[in-house]
Amino acid sequence: MPAYAAFLRGINVGRNKRIGMADLRALMEGLGHASVRTHLQSGNIVFESPKRRARPLEAAIEQAIAAELGMDVTVVVRRSDELAAVVAASPFGARTDDPKKVHVAFLSEAPRAAAVKAFGAEEFAPDELEVVGREVYLLYPDGYARTKLTIAVLEKRLGVRATSRNWRTVQALADLTQELSAKA
Repeated sequence: MPAYAAFLRGINVGRNKRIGMADLRALMEGLGHASVRTHLQSGNIVFESPKRRARPLEAAIEQAIAAELGMDVTVVVRRSDELAAVVAASPFGARTDDPKKVHVAFLSEAPRAAAVKAFGAEEFAPDELEVVGREVYLLYPDGYARTKLTIAVLEKRLGVRATSRNWRTVQALADLTQELSAKA
């Protein structure tokens, strides 16, 4: 069975959208997914599923969270091989060895070329971004807490839904999905 990572946006941040990881695992298992594991408390799920397409997985998870937990949550799913490609394609790997300064925004779909071209990234300097397919690689030299280049800005300017993770989390989830793929 293919291995996947699901990224939930905005859960367990402050007092809003609190979801216990045991509840999240049970929800995923109830949807028929196997080998379900959560990583950290911020909405990262690794699992196996016989389904072959991400969009139906995203929709089913979003609907189950709404129905069972009463929350509207954006969910973005990537297959194990897609996550491995995200790690391999990092444009900022040679620029910093601090994984907290590099983030990846996972997009619900590839943005239109015109939106990428018109983005105006220079107004967010020294922060940088590079759009590669359905991902946006972000470099925050002064740290994430100080940036104005937020997920809300990405969503508005690119016209797609998004959620981001720091580089350490992206690498960990890529490793976890590879472990699941290897055991299959």
